[in-house]
Amino acid sequence: MGRSIHLRLLVGSVLGLMISSGPSRGEDKEAEAAERGRIALTSTGYLKPAWKAETYAKVGRLWGSTSPDPAREPEAYAAAFNRRYGLHAAPYPNDGLPMGLRKGNLPDGSKGDLAMDCMICHGGSIGGRSYVGLGNTQLDMTLLFNEMMKAEGRRLPPSTFVINSSRGTVNAGMFSVVLLSLRNPDLTFRTFPLPLGASLPELDVPAWWLLGKKATMYYDGRTDARSARTNMQFMLGEKTLSDFKALEPTFRDIQSYFKSMKAPKYPFAIDQPRADRGKALFVKNCVKCHGTYGPDAEYPNLIVDLKTIGTDPARALGISPRFVAHYNSTWFGEDYPVDEEMTGYQAPPLDGIWATAPYLHNGSVPTLAALLNSSTRPSRFYRPPSTDFANYDELNVGWKFETEGDESPSSTRAEKSRFLYDTSRSGLGNGGHIFGDRLSEPERSDLIEYLKTL
Repeated sequence: MGRSIHLRLLVGSVLGLMISSGPSRGEDKEAEAAERGRIALTSTGYLKPAWKAETYAKVGRLWGSTSPDPAREPEAYAAAFNRRYGLHAAPYPNDGLPMGLRKGNLPDGSKGDLAMDCMICHGGSIGGRSYVGLGNTQLDMTLLFNEMMKAEGRRLPPSTFVINSSRGTVNAGMFSVVLLSLRNPDLTFRTFPLPLGASLPELDVPAWWLLGKKATMYYDGRTDARSARTNMQFMLGEKTLSDFKALEPTFRDIQSYFKSMKAPKYPFAIDQPRADRGKALFVKNCVKCHGTYGPDAEYPNLIVDLKTIGTDPARALGISPRFVAHYNSTWFGEDYPVDEEMTGYQAPPLDGIWATAPYLHNGSVPTLAALLNSSTRPSRFYRPPSTDFANYDELNVGWKFETEGDESPSSTRAEKSRFLYDTSRSGLGNGGHIFGDRLSEPERSDLIEYLKTL
């Protein structure tokens, strides 16, 4: 279970006596780094523009006669754009663009065409409020790419893997694999890709605020959470080794920002007596994997083997030894190499779990109630049309959903079919994590009430 990484991790140490009750100098420095990281992440683009600036307004012509006029109704057009592609309003200055898109920074410091950034996947919303670091459960990256390219009269190159088959999933792992396959160990560009043998499925996007507790990261827990370089992989399409080295201090600050994030609090009423009963159940059944919460919180950073957890194994098995060896031979793996041993999946912290539906690493379970009672999990269902609270299920905690029969998605309207989640697809299985099945229905209800408090 990742022993070579765990032997290197520091549990923590006390470096000196506190003279006052205020923050230590080290804490001050970390807070300053986090603030620099916040500014760097939300105000700066690190990728070249993907589309022309005018394409943002032109793409609406593909939506039909109901598209708002972007010149006369800019706010209505922005809302329609975001709704169509599953993007969310930016909670920071962004020229009217949603999280994930920005006017690219040009060499002279001016702003130009449209570029993408990390928040396209890691900028989500819930209840009408946007959060940097919340996984985007509405994103349709395939539709966005196809229509933006079509609006420019270009054709999207064929992909060797599924980017997403449903709203809210994304195959970021395969983007990394493909980009790294085009680099030599010294990060010079190759003409032909290396056959790395990795095959990863589309996944749910985890919340960044969980990184503050983690010693290892990603769903398989094989990468040291102190690594800032690992977050720079998605620039492999254009950056040189000298570029990466120059940007590393900035990305260390961004990493500090990630680790400073806190989960939003549950916004609805909580039945405290039931939550207290649920806490006792949680202590008895869940802390071994997911840790404790409150002032004396402890997180075990446990990686659970595939046989025990039983969830879809495609992500864990999809990382090939050749890919790990190649990654570790590059600058990315110098300081914090990926562990060569695969065990299974890391049991995550549960901070803000109410806001991170759907559940499991692939987003295959829409509510906590279904997570804790595997017999109720739908095999084919429609994700909600938005993250407004009208679509939120307070009782079962998660997203309201419509089930779908065995008929082909082609028999439904094309737009609605993009919201269909099919657990029979590779990597999208909803089995495993059946530990809640042994609880009674009242016990599950009490446990869910406690989970709302985290």
